[in-house]
Amino acid sequence: MNSDFPLSDRIIAFVQLGIRISNITENEKIPLFQQAENQNPWFTYPALEQAMTGIRVMLEANALENWLADYALLDPVSPKQVGLMLSGNIPAVGFHDILSVLIVGHSASIKLSSQDTALPLWLIQELKRLEPRFTDRIQIEDMLKNKQAYIATGSDNSARYFNYYFGKYPHLIRSNRTSVAIIQGDESRADLQALGSDIFDYFGLGCRNVSKVFVKNQGQLTDLLDALESFSWVANHHKYFNNYEYNKSIYLVNRTAHLDNGFLLLSESSELVSPIGVLFYEVYAEEQELKAKLEDLNTKIQCVVGNQIKGLPSMIPFGQTQCPQPWDYADGVDTLQFLINLGD
Repeated sequence: MNSDFPLSDRIIAFVQLGIRISNITENEKIPLFQQAENQNPWFTYPALEQAMTGIRVMLEANALENWLADYALLDPVSPKQVGLMLSGNIPAVGFHDILSVLIVGHSASIKLSSQDTALPLWLIQELKRLEPRFTDRIQIEDMLKNKQAYIATGSDNSARYFNYYFGKYPHLIRSNRTSVAIIQGDESRADLQALGSDIFDYFGLGCRNVSKVFVKNQGQLTDLLDALESFSWVANHHKYFNNYEYNKSIYLVNRTAHLDNGFLLLSESSELVSPIGVLFYEVYAEEQELKAKLEDLNTKIQCVVGNQIKGLPSMIPFGQTQCPQPWDYADGVDTLQFLINLGD
């Protein structure tokens, strides 16, 4: 039981981890970030810095208290072994699952993505150092067998695999999602520039990245490309630029209509998920038509970005998709409530 490790102490430990992140020195950060980038070339210094900042903000005392205030957390809880199969598309993307499991009072058995071990291992090491009572509650494992519940994140293909193996246990299984933006025509240049962060942060590899925009007319696309000029730095990354050039060559060979600003291709498509270096767009005539389309695609969309439209669920302001709070759950499924129910 958790009577020797109450919720209040667990919260304090995570707040202290946030402070530790704030105080990390350059001498510590440089080798850590180099290790992460050597393992995954998409994990550049700015991307890792952004991921660390996002976790630090999530661990602020007010954020944790506001998050947990809406739940009936049992303390002590009947602890369970929860297997976590983490994704590796952006740095430490699985940290929220680790936080959720431990804050409820369960134990986390973690299978890290081979593409993302450096930063998660550092965070876990620091958490254990700050609060040794977490030591027995966190295990890194290669095979997640005989756990009492599972949370797994991956592609649509891996989700089928996860369902096959974990389906008989309590589980949360997440598959491919992406994010979209709506440009209504009254956006400022600052709005469109902020949208660039939603598109290009982490080189567009996250489910919270915008891979498609809905516009009222194609003329808005020129304004968007002009506003995105400040993100030309993505072309300096060899993997990104190779993807951009490859997709450009495909469009040219196939004579596919597209717009090009030298580092981003805009192509009309009914699809949601665009290749790296490409942003899909779709023209909509009426808001009702757009609402119906978004409802049909609800299970594939993580975030809808833009200025609020009446009748649509809460939209995320431009530039804010990669700034989630603890209560911003992946796939819109309440991870914390799932974990609380395990302890009943």
